[in-house]
Amino acid sequence: MSLIKPSPEAAEHTAWFISHGSPMTALGGGAAGAFMRELGTQWRQAGRRPKAIIGVSAHTLTPAHNGALLAAPRHEAVYDFGGFDPALRTLRYDAPGAPDLAHDVAMVLNEAGWAVQQGPWGGLDHGLWTPLRFLWPAADIPILPMAWNPRTSPADLMKLGAQLSRFAAQGVWLLASGSITHNLGLFARHQFPMEAPEIEESRAFRQWWRSRTEAADWAALCDYRAQAPHAVAMHPTDEHLLPFFVAAGWGQALRGLGGGGNAQRLHESAQHGVIGMDAYGF
Repeated sequence: MSLIKPSPEAAEHTAWFISHGSPMTALGGGAAGAFMRELGTQWRQAGRRPKAIIGVSAHTLTPAHNGALLAAPRHEAVYDFGGFDPALRTLRYDAPGAPDLAHDVAMVLNEAGWAVQQGPWGGLDHGLWTPLRFLWPAADIPILPMAWNPRTSPADLMKLGAQLSRFAAQGVWLLASGSITHNLGLFARHQFPMEAPEIEESRAFRQWWRSRTEAADWAALCDYRAQAPHAVAMHPTDEHLLPFFVAAGWGQALRGLGGGGNAQRLHESAQHGVIGMDAYGF
């Protein structure tokens, strides 16, 4: 596990990409769970607390081109998985929703041409409630999940993040969740235990991703399927990596306004040998 001591720039992060990995993360999480607990503790010790959190997860998707805001007044944990330890279904994360924020976000996105839907839908998929229960165990921060279309390009997701970043000035944070590498076929075929050594393909992809992110090489990152080593093997489908670009767009927009430096990798580890658990702050 690597937990990087935040730099002065990192102390101002308002957007994060956090790998949630297997649903089993919620029962302890290994190195990644320890990192998330520590990050939340650091925030509370520093007196940092968001007014609300916009959540963009690999597991809340919609065919609607411009996405949808889940504007319920309250959310509960959704058990959107099967075949794992039944104890997972005893875990709860009941958090307030953010319907007023949903209205304001919809206005901003509609003005920018996104025509996003909103409605009284509720629920937090495991990509959101897993990290949230480590980061904010009191479940007292209003959450606004946003469903998104996994066919959206990385460049357009960065534009979405840039629009959402307008709410950072109001004390709103962004939590984007997926996995920095994610091949469930390999996991199912090999059944590696949680602490298995990471395969070289996953390590190479993660290191390339770090180097390009810290260099702010967004052109290469947006073209990752062609340029990153082992990209197709590590992401047979895109949905677990694409939320990263929403957080990146948020961060780059604020950087353009003088609101921070480059992205920073805050944690690196892997689960089951093939699921990268890196986390980035923006």
